[in-house]
Amino acid sequence: MMKEKVRRVLAGLLVPALVWVLMGCALAVYHAAPEALALLEEEGVWTEDNLTVLSAEEADTALIFYPGALVEPASYLPLLEGVRQMGVSCIIVEMPLGMAFLDLNAADEVMERFPEVEHWLLGGHSLGGAMASQYAARHADRAEALILLGAYIYGDYPAEQALTVYGSLDRGLGTGLGYTENVVILEGGNHAQFGNYGPQLGDPEAEISAGEQQAQTLEAIQSFLAGRGLL
Repeated sequence: MMKEKVRRVLAGLLVPALVWVLMGCALAVYHAAPEALALLEEEGVWTEDNLTVLSAEEADTALIFYPGALVEPASYLPLLEGVRQMGVSCIIVEMPLGMAFLDLNAADEVMERFPEVEHWLLGGHSLGGAMASQYAARHADRAEALILLGAYIYGDYPAEQALTVYGSLDRGLGTGLGYTENVVILEGGNHAQFGNYGPQLGDPEAEISAGEQQAQTLEAIQSFLAGRGLL
């Protein structure tokens, strides 16, 4: 009886505490920079429910992109606009509380909403990349390729179908990689500059600009997709 009472008391304390933690996470978002938000006004770019869509003309290939933890989806518009210019539509998913692990299977709904797309790519940054990778590993028949930024393959997905890009100053990457195929290291790049949302806690200052880091990333993406016949 006493043990049961203790359990109830602990549950009563822990649940509100968890709610406060989650609320704090929701408020501690890395907000998109003005130059990223400006791209929401571009033709062919729109938001629809929890999706931000960059539509490429007559595209039959699309990239579903999972953002990094607590990063506002629009932060990735400058980079993904470059992908759209390659003829690939991009769809950024806004995650519950900014955490991709809370909606790992978000890609399912995206694919259902855009039945005209014939070739699906999965990608993401940081935590978003890890969760996109896990989804792709479980649904290899749906994801023709995987693009990971500041993340590495998490799950059983073929390395030859994945591109991994990270900055040389990213303290969290490198040691965790168990493969070398299609790995691009950006000299002087850091963890945050794949998006336009400013400095990230614990991330060293980059030795190259965000524009340069993203330009090199786009070169790597274009080369990878072209090599797989997806452009």
